[in-house]
Amino acid sequence: MKSTPNEIVKKYWGYDSFRPLQEDIINSVLQGKDTLALLPTGGGKSICFQVPALCMEGICLVVTPLIALMTDQVENLKRHGIVAVEMHSGMHPREIEMAFEKCADGRAKFLYLSPERLETRKFREMLRNLNVSLIAVDEAHCISQWGYDFRPPYLRIAEVRNIFPKVPVLALTATAVPRVVDDIQLKLKFGVKNVFSKSFVRKNLAYVVSREDDKLKKLLRICNGVKGCGIIYVRNRRLTKEIAEFLVNNGIPAGFYHAGLDPLTRLKRQHDWMDGQTRIIVATNAFGMGIDKPDVRLVVHLDLPDTLEAYYQEAGRVGRDGAKSFAVMLFNEHDIVNSRHNLELSWPDPETIRQVYQALGNYLQLPVGSGKEVSFDFDFEKFSGMYKMKPVTVFNALKILERDGYITLNDAWDNPSKLLVICEKEDLYRYQLQNAEADKVLRVILRSYSGVFTDFTRISENEIARRSGIDSPKITDVLLKMQKAGILEYMPNKNMPQLIFNTERINAADIALSKTFYSQRKKEAFAMLEHIIAYATSRSECRSRMLVAYFGESKSENCEVCDVCLERKRKEIDAKKTIEIEQRILGLLSTGSVNVTELVKAMPELKENQVLALLRGLIEEGVVQLEGEVLSLL
Repeated sequence: MKSTPNEIVKKYWGYDSFRPLQEDIINSVLQGKDTLALLPTGGGKSICFQVPALCMEGICLVVTPLIALMTDQVENLKRHGIVAVEMHSGMHPREIEMAFEKCADGRAKFLYLSPERLETRKFREMLRNLNVSLIAVDEAHCISQWGYDFRPPYLRIAEVRNIFPKVPVLALTATAVPRVVDDIQLKLKFGVKNVFSKSFVRKNLAYVVSREDDKLKKLLRICNGVKGCGIIYVRNRRLTKEIAEFLVNNGIPAGFYHAGLDPLTRLKRQHDWMDGQTRIIVATNAFGMGIDKPDVRLVVHLDLPDTLEAYYQEAGRVGRDGAKSFAVMLFNEHDIVNSRHNLELSWPDPETIRQVYQALGNYLQLPVGSGKEVSFDFDFEKFSGMYKMKPVTVFNALKILERDGYITLNDAWDNPSKLLVICEKEDLYRYQLQNAEADKVLRVILRSYSGVFTDFTRISENEIARRSGIDSPKITDVLLKMQKAGILEYMPNKNMPQLIFNTERINAADIALSKTFYSQRKKEAFAMLEHIIAYATSRSECRSRMLVAYFGESKSENCEVCDVCLERKRKEIDAKKTIEIEQRILGLLSTGSVNVTELVKAMPELKENQVLALLRGLIEEGVVQLEGEVLSLL
């Protein structure tokens, strides 16, 4: 007998009930309907495909562009006793082969894969041997050219549907404007439009925007005024360290985080913040994906984000437990000028893009006609220096090449070392007898890690070194020698971006960059930036209403807690107080003429200029007259 969604979520996650909309989305999927789930950050999107998949026979394909998030979810499912595997460019070919074997024989319930994997003919042929029950598309906005993070490999998902015409698709995203919502369903070939959308309104969240020349002074006041942990987002890596040191020097426990730190440092910084040892983490936007800390009280942006989509996602990491929290943006005129300039730089001209592509082929020593589906470690700084190109130009040219489908550039992530013993136990024993140092290392590995004979297993060279008394670099050398001897397969830790050629290398002159399409997309990017500038500079419209209106909610009410709403309230309070004071003035004058100085003294709670301003108003309205220093009613 099949388990119900409630039984599944209770058994594996310990929840007694679902969050709003989750159960409706799950039931829609179980009824075989193509479904688009629009759930803001922290809304529990993964449960929406994991639960129905566990209710059905077969395997769930999960397409996601974020390798770090993919790995985290696979490990999390394993901790819950659910067999899940992943396939992406950073894996050993044998590891991918073993993962597919688990899928083909029914052991695996989830197959997480990167979108570029769908472009390989070999993979599609392998797919035909699987009993697929559901296709889940995470970060579904990536399929739309109108989205803020368009990725061409996502367009191949619709082709996979031809292999499984009766399998429903569940698309998930946290942010999508109405045009993108329609485009997602069109590109994924939904039979019938079917959208479940949770309101973008965050009632416990106060949005605050402040124009500041001295941001650090304001930041300090905010951090001292708002208790609890927080995230401060900045645009570059250098600033993460500088801002963190500033906070520490002013008595606030803070750390910094960016993708350039080594994996162990990044992991420690993240854990210190998650555990509350560090109150504030100062980070680039590399921080936050997949992190579910419910009690974040403060998110501050010290730079203008590029889009409202990005801002909403990052601000959405605050207050997930429903308690009062703050999303603050600090900016000045210089930021607006910089943002427009940086966006202009992010669209290098087509000829420059072709030059970068040509240099890329030379750097990787790829002949024309080769390289398709091959993954390379890519040293961005070394490449830029070698060809004397500005890093910002190189980065943005590569991003355009990626958006046009020529390459895929995965950011660096913590890909732990792994190994698999591939020889027979008798051969392993013989090797140990002949190699004393390898024997010492192998004994530690076999005692410390289970499953090394059946699966690629995560290991730590530092931990092996500590337990064996051999230096960590020597551990790596020993493992590489064992790999060369055919004893095991070893994948050392990688902390470098991976670059994949999605097509064979072509002549740079043949790079097709449609002038119309290029111009159209550049125009869209500038329009998105102008939306965030309009949000920041507005002083008349509720912040929450502006945000949710951008995402298609036109009938929301004022939040009453953002900076704009509070300022309006202050003015309303001042207006009521004004009427009260004016009535007191008129009451005094009703008994006869009064000297201005005496009237001011009769209002000790107000400053002299405030009383004079009120009197000026009454005079202009023709209610009171002034003769010399004497006031009287008309």
